[in-house]
Amino acid sequence: MSVLEALIFGVVQGIAEFLPISSTAHIVIAQLLFGYSFPGLSFEVILHLGSIVAVVLYFREDIIHLIKAFFRYLSQRLPQDRPEFFFVIYIIIATGITGILGIILEDVLADSIKTPVFVASSLALTGFFLILIERFHRIGHRTEKDMNLLDAIVVGLAQTLAVLPGISRSGSTLIAALYAGLNRKTAVRYSFLLSIPVILGSSVLAVDDLNTGSLASIGTIPLIISFIASFITSWIGIVWLINFLNKGRLIYFAIYCFLLAILVITMLDNSTIIQEG
Repeated sequence: MSVLEALIFGVVQGIAEFLPISSTAHIVIAQLLFGYSFPGLSFEVILHLGSIVAVVLYFREDIIHLIKAFFRYLSQRLPQDRPEFFFVIYIIIATGITGILGIILEDVLADSIKTPVFVASSLALTGFFLILIERFHRIGHRTEKDMNLLDAIVVGLAQTLAVLPGISRSGSTLIAALYAGLNRKTAVRYSFLLSIPVILGSSVLAVDDLNTGSLASIGTIPLIISFIASFITSWIGIVWLINFLNKGRLIYFAIYCFLLAILVITMLDNSTIIQEG
């Protein structure tokens, strides 16, 4: 892998991971453009590590606060810690739903979901629901203090759909959280914090597929560059999305998803079996 390819793959992963536009579809297209296929899951783990380090560092104060409040509530039952305690519980519940059902869904569907038609359809579906939530659903005013078990279940089920290539994880969780009546700030916060155990979990599951030979074939310098590029652009993506959603509109992401769906269906042969990115 060349340094330029490593840089581009890192940038693509970092930007697309947290925006509601599907990182899988973007990585697939990037591989197609370069005529390059990742040697197993090793390189993907490196790309995801860049994203996970970025989101953990960005939300480090929030994470530390939640952990302290969680254990303080367990030991002291302070009323002011109750919202944070249950917020952590709702993150755990949604993650558990995603982990269990996601593995089952992926095993059942297998390669039948890894075709250009399926990816394009999933992108279009993401775009459709982004428009639906933006245009036809009034954004709620509920915060983490108002969250309940049903919110966690709804968002967890929606996040499970992200196992399907072309369905955006951040998009599905944002749509579900907004549909449940959470305000934009809470929905974005919940979505980002949910990404930590999910991305970390998927990386841990892929550890068995780590192959020193495949990593060696990529090269040390490209690996370092792709990690740094993924980290930096993930950070930029997080900051930009948070600022954008406070005043911007989801419909722009919907239009982009529709255009990308057209690109996928026209660029890839329908008989192609897509490897997830």
